[in-house]
Amino acid sequence: MTALQPLKKPLTQLIWAQAAIFLVALSVTSIALAQGAWPNKPVRIVVPFAAGGTTDILARAMAPELTKAFGQAFIVENKAGAGGNIGADLVAKSAPDGYTILMGTVGTHGINKALYTKMPYDSQKDFAPITLVAGVPNVMVMNVDKARALNINSVPDFVKYAKANPGKLSMASSGNGTSIHLAGELFKSRTGIFMTHIPYRGSGPALLDLMGGSVDVMFDNLPSALPQIKAGKLKAFAVTSAQRSAATPELPTIEEAAGLKGFDASSWFGLLAPAGTPPDVVNRIQQETSKALGTAAVKEKLLAQGAIPGGNTPEQFTTFINAEHIKWAQVVKASGAKVD
Repeated sequence: MTALQPLKKPLTQLIWAQAAIFLVALSVTSIALAQGAWPNKPVRIVVPFAAGGTTDILARAMAPELTKAFGQAFIVENKAGAGGNIGADLVAKSAPDGYTILMGTVGTHGINKALYTKMPYDSQKDFAPITLVAGVPNVMVMNVDKARALNINSVPDFVKYAKANPGKLSMASSGNGTSIHLAGELFKSRTGIFMTHIPYRGSGPALLDLMGGSVDVMFDNLPSALPQIKAGKLKAFAVTSAQRSAATPELPTIEEAAGLKGFDASSWFGLLAPAGTPPDVVNRIQQETSKALGTAAVKEKLLAQGAIPGGNTPEQFTTFINAEHIKWAQVVKASGAKVD
């Protein structure tokens, strides 16, 4: 027995080592199974603006497609305020488990960092970009009755009146820091006119007041304004993108209409998750979103509204967002806009 005694310690160590390997393998398997089970409950898509605007329209267009793809409900939840910062901050501080994602915008992830003195979140560090959903031009629209009363039928007419009557026209937006706000500020800066800015908690309520006559003009996202333009409830002058929109080919660009060389203040919308969300979850959402955006039904619906479908990879979307921060910081500086 004494000859076997030295084997006891190595044998015990071997048993413990095998047990440790088994436990590690079991843990890895459990994690893999847990991740593979996602989603096993509803997922919420936070829209950082009020219902009725383009951010909300796109989120509600994607929700049923993702519900169908994953077999769990994707529920749209509106959390408006502070130019999108309230809703974006909610997602930034949510658990990175794939059950809370954001329909972010050029405002929340391109403009606000340069516009606001203090931000509640870091738009580049606190999120895991998933994919660009759509890019859209903005459109300069005016209250029909006001345009008729003032005999304003074009962008030059508008600029001429505004210069002769500084401060008499009011400009609505979906909130401070949104592309709708910045498109208007850039227009004011480039034309040398002054209008009073009236921020709302989303495009929907701003459009209602515009049509009701409480405000005069707006540089709204094309998808939310288009139905009202077609119904004759809003007078459209021009789009703010570098090229004309296929949805409204008759409308000139601001550059064409007013001779403002290089004028481009378009919007975009995309899905983002809190930083730290498992890459496989991010990739699965991106893949299914891209598939949905590539289907004829969804693609045709977005194009008819003036939106250009996206679907890029998380890496491509991250690069895009980084470039947007640089671009919009320059626009904010040029416009002189600031929000404390």
